[in-house]
Amino acid sequence: MRQRLSFSRRRLLALTVGLAGLTSFALSTAMPAHAEAIKTVKVGIMSGEDEDVWRVVAKNAATDGLNVKITTFSDYNAPNEALIEHDLDANAFQHTPYLEAQNKAHGYHLVIAGNTTFQPIGFYSRKWKSLADIPKNAKIGVPNDPSNEGRALLMLQSLGLIKVSSDAGLFPTALDVTDNPHNITIEELDAGVVGRSLPDLDGAVINTDWARKAGVDLKKERLGTENLKDNPYVNIIVVNQGDEDKPWAKSLVKAFQQPNVAKALHEVYHGTVLPAWP
Repeated sequence: MRQRLSFSRRRLLALTVGLAGLTSFALSTAMPAHAEAIKTVKVGIMSGEDEDVWRVVAKNAATDGLNVKITTFSDYNAPNEALIEHDLDANAFQHTPYLEAQNKAHGYHLVIAGNTTFQPIGFYSRKWKSLADIPKNAKIGVPNDPSNEGRALLMLQSLGLIKVSSDAGLFPTALDVTDNPHNITIEELDAGVVGRSLPDLDGAVINTDWARKAGVDLKKERLGTENLKDNPYVNIIVVNQGDEDKPWAKSLVKAFQQPNVAKALHEVYHGTVLPAWP
């Protein structure tokens, strides 16, 4: 009797182990091949229309086993601080000269993972209809942070309104203006204030996103704009040094650089923000 019971127990144990193995096999074959490799990546962006674009990016990333979690900001300094503190894995809001200025100013070690968009800044006026109308002693507003002020002054130079010293590179300030035939006064203002100050100025160089938020007419009030070709101010996905070649970073860039994201950019920004990848 004992032998029969022992034999039955052995059979039951073997059957249980076998079923467990079959269950494990069934689960492993039913799950997607990349399921165990799914990684959550926290990405910082600026609040606003970019949120709609990144919803499309997140869907693209999910097909590659990447769960993109978006954190929004309203302060341009915050996303890089959060990235350095590893509260984020990546951010996507800045161009290369801004990144270089931030790295230099704060001792950051942040690097480019890939290109995203190009947001051409514009020269706008509510008082004048053309560049030829800009009067002597005009007051022109520019953003006051180093990278965007330099960008604005270089644009005013390209429009023939001033000349700046070539020694200043991409970061000229009002002190680097070497020729000012119109005797223009450069008003250095916070990037978020320049657009709202347009009614009080003869003209202003305004970042596209801030111009939109300030209610500037991006077509009727624009007297000049930038070209994408060979432009250093392409926006980028940024990560901590050492992360740029990791598979998740490559997947994130790939998820952004897709035709459906280009379509979303056109729909959301009405052609004022351009794809900046091949």
